[in-house]
Formats: sequence, structure tokens, C-alpha cells
Amino acid sequence: MHSHILFNVDDGPETVEETFRLFEQAVAEGISTIVSTSHALHPLYNVPFNEVNEQIAQLQLEIDRRNMPLKLYSGQEVRLAGNILELYEKKQLHTLAHSDYLLLELPSNYIPKYTRDLIYALLTAGITPIIAHPERNRVIAENPSNLEQIIRDGALAQITAGSLAGLFGKAIQKRSMKFVRSNLIHTYGSDVHNLNTRPFLFEKGLRFLEKQKELDVVDFLLANNERIIKNMPLIVYEPEDTFTKKWWKFF
Repeated sequence: MHSHILFNVDDGPETVEETFRLFEQAVAEGISTIVSTSHALHPLYNVPFNEVNEQIAQLQLEIDRRNMPLKLYSGQEVRLAGNILELYEKKQLHTLAHSDYLLLELPSNYIPKYTRDLIYALLTAGITPIIAHPERNRVIAENPSNLEQIIRDGALAQITAGSLAGLFGKAIQKRSMKFVRSNLIHTYGSDVHNLNTRPFLFEKGLRFLEKQKELDVVDFLLANNERIIKNMPLIVYEPEDTFTKKWWKFF
């Protein structure tokens, strides 16, 4: 649901051989579906819409030729910007697997003042933004109520497998669990970039949740991932008081 697998386009793999090593690892971890989310509107990377389509098609042909049990879908990790809706309407940005969900990346160190207006504009256009790795945003880390407000505004949030698995340190791991237990997380992604410093850790993150006695959360996150692929409403916790109560609804 969040991966950098296209080669030589952003900070993911540099060669097609590296990409297929990632695919081999994915299959070994039991992953059967990957949504490719190369960077868009990032200060350093902006992978063109058509480049995503072309590589996905090319890679899927080779996957099928090798009889690998893997299905690829297009998507992008879209850095927050004021013209996102305009670009989407011009078919220059990918949602997740052609669904009505868009993976939205906040800047690392702040939340722009227009974020609420953008969320509203996307929702009005029928697009639900899913905030990528909120546990790694400095402003949210300093004050988790900032994430709660974004969710109250109508966005959803995705936790990263590596964060739960401890890849980014104990503080982020602890914060990730706090967000999960506070009903602020709705989907699960690997954010894989390579096999060395940014591997899948998909299974390891889920096992950590299981060790923390959060078996229902594992089922909940995986079910929502599948619902995105099928473009179905997600199951979410609707917080009256986010940090103390759980209320279920379909979003």
C-alpha cells in the first residue's frame, strides 16, 4: 500500500534487477499485492504520471513471465501542495490502485496552514487523502492532537511497517503504538525503498502488533488495505474522544 519499487525514478531501486530482488523478498514475506507509490511533487522527485503507468505495465509483464504470485497497482506518494486537486483532475497524479484514496505526504517538519482547506477540497471532489507516516512528522510528534485534528477534518492515516518494527528507533516505535491505540491509524504500508536500509519489514511490523496483543488491529489494517484495492469504504474508528473511546463506522 506504500512502496518505492519503480527503478531509477526516485529514491527507490536504481535498476530493474534491484526491483526484482524486492519482488522476491515481497513474495517471501507473503505479500501478493503491491501498490507502487513513487514520489510526486516532492522537492527532489516528481515521477511523471505516464512513467508510472509504463513501468507498472512493463514490470507486471515480466512478473507474469516469471510466474511470480504478485500483482502490481499504480499509485503515488503525493507531497502536499496547493495544486494537487488541479493536477489530479488533469490526470497527472495517481490515486492508490485507481481508487478514490490518495496517499498524501506532509512535509517532515511542519503542517502547512492550508492543509485543512486542501483536505476539504479533495473530499468534496470525492477523494479521501491518507496521510503517509504521520509518526515521522515533527509537529505531530510534538503534539499528537495535530494528527487528531487532521483526521477530524476527514483525512485518514497510514502507519509504516518499519516504524512498528523499530527501524527508525524506539521513540518512533512507541509513538506509532500510541497512534494505533488511540484509533488514529487506518491503513498499513511498508514504505519499502531497498533491501538494506529500507526493506519491507511488512511481516515484522505485523508480528510486533501481535506481540503487543493487538490482534484485532492487524485484521483491521489488512482489511482496510484490501478495501482500498477494491475501492470500498474503509472501516474506521470514529472518535468522540479519540484517546479514550472506540466508535466504529464506515468511511
